[in-house]
Formats: sequence, C-alpha cells, structure tokens
Amino acid sequence: MGGRLRERLEALRELIALSRSRLDGRKLEAAGRVLEVADERYRLSGEYTVVALAGATGSGKSSLFNALAGANRSQVGPRRPTTAEPVACVWPGGRPGAEGLLRRLGVPVHRRHIPADDGSELRGLILIDLPDHDSSATEHRAQVDRMLELVDAVIWVVDPEKYADAVLHERYLRPMAGYAEVMFVVLNQVDRLPGDAADQVVDDLRRLLDEDGLALGEHGEPGAAVFALSAATGRGVAELREALGQFVAERGAADRRLAADVDAAAERLRSVYVARSGVGLTERAREEFDGQLAEAVGAAATGRAAERDWLRHAERACGSPWLRLRGRRERRGSTDGVEGAGAGRGGAEGARTGPGESAADGRVAARPVVEQAVRSVAGEAARGLPAPWALAVREAAERGARGLPEALDGAAAEAEESLRGGPLVKPRWWTVAATLQVLMSVLQVFGVLWLLGAVMGVGGAVAWVSGLLSAIVGSVGGPVLAWLCRVVARGPARRYGQDAERRLRSAVAGRGRAHVLDPVAAELLRYREVREQYAVASGA
Repeated sequence: MGGRLRERLEALRELIALSRSRLDGRKLEAAGRVLEVADERYRLSGEYTVVALAGATGSGKSSLFNALAGANRSQVGPRRPTTAEPVACVWPGGRPGAEGLLRRLGVPVHRRHIPADDGSELRGLILIDLPDHDSSATEHRAQVDRMLELVDAVIWVVDPEKYADAVLHERYLRPMAGYAEVMFVVLNQVDRLPGDAADQVVDDLRRLLDEDGLALGEHGEPGAAVFALSAATGRGVAELREALGQFVAERGAADRRLAADVDAAAERLRSVYVARSGVGLTERAREEFDGQLAEAVGAAATGRAAERDWLRHAERACGSPWLRLRGRRERRGSTDGVEGAGAGRGGAEGARTGPGESAADGRVAARPVVEQAVRSVAGEAARGLPAPWALAVREAAERGARGLPEALDGAAAEAEESLRGGPLVKPRWWTVAATLQVLMSVLQVFGVLWLLGAVMGVGGAVAWVSGLLSAIVGSVGGPVLAWLCRVVARGPARRYGQDAERRLRSAVAGRGRAHVLDPVAAELLRYREVREQYAVASGA
C-alpha cells in the first residue's frame, strides 16, 4: 500500500471515529465498508491483480474470457443467461496467494482454472468472468454488484447492439466514473460491422463515456482504455492482452481501486463535512453576546446606581455635622436596609425596582433577554456549518443556557454585595472637607455665642462685629463647601460607577463564556478536527 493511500485510509478511519456521536450511522456506513474492504484486501496477496469481465447478456464476455485464457474455460452458448456462476482463470505469479482472493470473491473451486499456455505476460492476473449484469435472475445481478466492489479492475464488454444500453450507463458506468483508471471498455463483435462502421460505433461509444463523466486514457493521460475487437475471430485480442499485461505488471491496480473507493466515500460525505463559508465566532458576535448578557442583569443601571451611591456617600462625608447627624438618625429609623446600589439592577425591569420590590424580580424578567442572546450567538456560530454540526453547536449552546440565568443572578448578587456600604477606600479630601465643615460649624457656634454676648452687653461693638462675621462665615461657608464637594465628586463618582459596571460586565461575560461560549467553541473545534481529517481523506 502506498504511503499516501495509507494516510488517507487512516484519516477516513479517524473521521468516522470522531463523527459517530454527531452523524447518523447510515451516513458513515459506506465509508466504514471502504475501510473493511481495504483491510481485507491488504491482508491478502499483493502479488495478484483481480480483473473482472462484466457485460450484458450476449455481449460475448465469456468468449473474450476464453480467448484470453487460450481455451474454453467459460461456457459459451445461445442459452441466456449462460454464465450462472463466476469463473476464474489464474495466471500463477511468483508467490502463492490466489486462493485467499478467490475465496473472498466466492468463486467455486470447480470454476477455477489456469490458462492453456504459460501466459508469462499476464503472470499475476486473476481474470473473473462475471454473470450478466442484466440477467433475468435477481441473484445473478446481486452477485455482480457484490463482486464489482471487491475486484481491483473491470473490463466492461459491450456489443454493437447494446453499447448504449441505459442500464449499463446509468447503473454502472456513470456511478463508477471515478474508477476510470482501473477500467477497460471493450467493444466486442466488431466483425459483425461492415466497412468503417466499427470506427463510427467506437466514436459514439467514446462520446457516451464522456457524457458519463468517465475519463478516457488518451495521449498519456490516466483514464479508461477503449478497445475494439472480436473475440470470435481474435481481431484486436492481442492488443488487449498486451495492455492487460502492462496493467498487471505495474502492481498498482489495488491501490488505485481503493483510492477511487476513498474518493467516492469522501464525495458522498462532502455535504456533512464541508462548510458553505468560513465558520467560527467572530469577535463582534462575542461582544454582542456579552453586551446582551450585561443588559439582562442591568449592568449599566448598576453603574449608575453605584455612581449615585458614591455621590451620596461623598455628600454625607463632606456635609455639615448637623446634616450627618440627621442622616444617621434617618438611617436608624429606616426599615429598608438595602442601599440604592441594587435598586437599579436587572435591566429595564430592574431599573424600576422600588422599595419593597425584590431585585430578583427584575432578573427573572430579564430571562428572555438571556434566551435571545443564546439563540443569537448559537445561530452565528452555526452559520454555514453542515446540518449535523450546526445542530451540535445549537444543542451545546442550549445545554449551557439551562443554568446561565442562575449564574448571572449570582454574578449580579456578588456585584451588589461588593457595592454595599460605599467605596472601600475613602478619598483623603473627604476628611479634609469634613474637617473644614467642623470648623464652619464651630464658627457658627462661636458667632452665635458672640452675638448673644453682645446682646447681653458683653464685648461691645467688637463682639457684634466678630459674632456677626463668624456666624455669616460659618453659615455660608458650610453650604458653599458642600456644593464644591459635590462638583468635585462628580468625576470620581462617574469613574466609580463605570468601574462597577465594568466589573459586573466582566463577571457576566465570564459566566456566559463558561456556560455557552466554551461549549460552542469545543463543538467548533471538533468540527475543525473532522474537517482536517476529511481534507486528508478526500485527498484535498
């Protein structure tokens, strides 16, 4: 066996193994049969070339068989069908091995012969005379079909009356067009044609073969050889014998036959392995999937809520002591212990979640968004794939999607928990602003005390001026400082919200990748593996 053929057969074997769980076993049956035939053929002798004579009733193939054998080894007569069992003639080679091949073909022992002469130019040939392919006996036709799958080469024998027979061309020659290199086509009984009629019939036969898609071996090109001869008179038999001798001497018929078998099997499987376009998930499709999942959990709303929380914390930290004291009392008296960071989650529904309404309600309402995201990414991944692999991709996405909403809920809950209580690291300027607010409050208190002292006649005009100035600075400075803090806080708050949104998006994307994208990618990788094996098996 040639190295290239061995590589193709191994690739076909691996292809079948990788595909059993994805394809209907009936689609792989023919390819498996090719491997069985190859294994069986190469366990037997490579010293012999098995060539079958096939033809219709009355084509004269048995006469041609006898002409090549040099004696009457196959029955010839007017009764149809004449050949009921296959007949073999063996030109002994240098080594034994014909017995196993004949047993594999099912040739009865009493139908096995040797040629009348030494036939040295045909040494290593096993010539089989098959029953008629158009026999009225069903078992004969079935036997022909079985043996045509096992022989190394075929000589099709036609006659001037039936060379254009539709059964021959549609059932055999057209489907076997890929086997041209191991095929001979013989127009027998040319002695019955007057003048140059034989040439005209041969030309018409070539035309029909060309329409069948059968390559003809002309001008040194590989393909089927066409001969015109008369087995009855011996005209042209020597030329066929010489061509057959060269063909057998090459010892390559079995390889070429099996290579054609692999070609045929690969062509039958083409539709289930070759994609119509490039396959795989684009970066854009991945980003859209991540974006839809982020929308489902309300990542943007979470970011906005985090920004508002940061501003509230900044306002409390930078507000006056009286404002902080009031806010502390309000928080103690409040029955709602959930900060506003979670109120905006859950997509469009979650953004409307109000006091007393569970944020989980919004997440449940967002499940259709998750399902749509999964359908979209699965459809994009399956685009252009052959049907079995497209189905496998969609099923992988659907299996992963079953636990995805819960996983997204978990990611959103973790994000909410991380935002509870405000930023972990408080900016230093909050402390500075809080200290200044204390000073403003102290000025207010001292200003009021000075004014009270002035009213009571203590300190005179100085007390009035100092008290009034301190009270004004303390009363106005606190709100002005709080306003400045709010202006300064907008930038950091926005960045805090964006960071919260980004972290939630990243967590959600991780869940989506683990549940859907990774299983889909695994199916696509499996398809690429079988596609590579198919490319080797098909000889691409």
